[in-house]
Amino acid sequence: MEDLYRRKKAFVNMGFIILNVIYFLYLEMTGSTENTQFMVSHGAMYAPLVVEGGEYYRLLTSIFMHFGINHIMNNMLILFILGDNLERALGHVKYFFFYLICGVGANIISMIVNLGDYRLIVSAGASGAIFGVIGGLLYAVVVNRGRLEDLSTRQLVVVIVCSLYFGFSSTGVDNAAHIAGLFVGILMGIVLYRKPKRPGRMENWE
Repeated sequence: MEDLYRRKKAFVNMGFIILNVIYFLYLEMTGSTENTQFMVSHGAMYAPLVVEGGEYYRLLTSIFMHFGINHIMNNMLILFILGDNLERALGHVKYFFFYLICGVGANIISMIVNLGDYRLIVSAGASGAIFGVIGGLLYAVVVNRGRLEDLSTRQLVVVIVCSLYFGFSSTGVDNAAHIAGLFVGILMGIVLYRKPKRPGRMENWE
């Protein structure tokens, strides 16, 4: 049964990765992903345009945009490594909505925090959604007594600490979105994740 559970394909997660890469390549071919004005014109987060201009779509589109090759490579690597685990744990449909809600939720909270600090920043990236994935996995691992597939609580805590340290020790990083994504992910994990039962009959398994 465990082998069957492990072999489930995480095609939603791979779809998100492909979508990120395709949009990144499109932006690079039509302009520069390191040009702030260009990124804003193609859907990056900018609070005044969302709040005053009603361009709420930016809360979603910015999740699939990245500033430069290093930005997307780092994010997609983490998503590739961890996203599959959570998709298998939640199921395809739940994971689809989990990822998008974490990304949008992180953007909303980040926007509120930055406006409260009177900071008008342009932001983009899958980091909020990815921190949501990490938060959801942390909850699932804890529920499963410290291990889910090949992941342990210690490994996830190390990832969280290192990622947050890198964010706070670097410039131009939206740390509010990272922290918000982490907590939204934990909350979404509580709502959506159910520890699998281990009955003896195949038909009771999803």
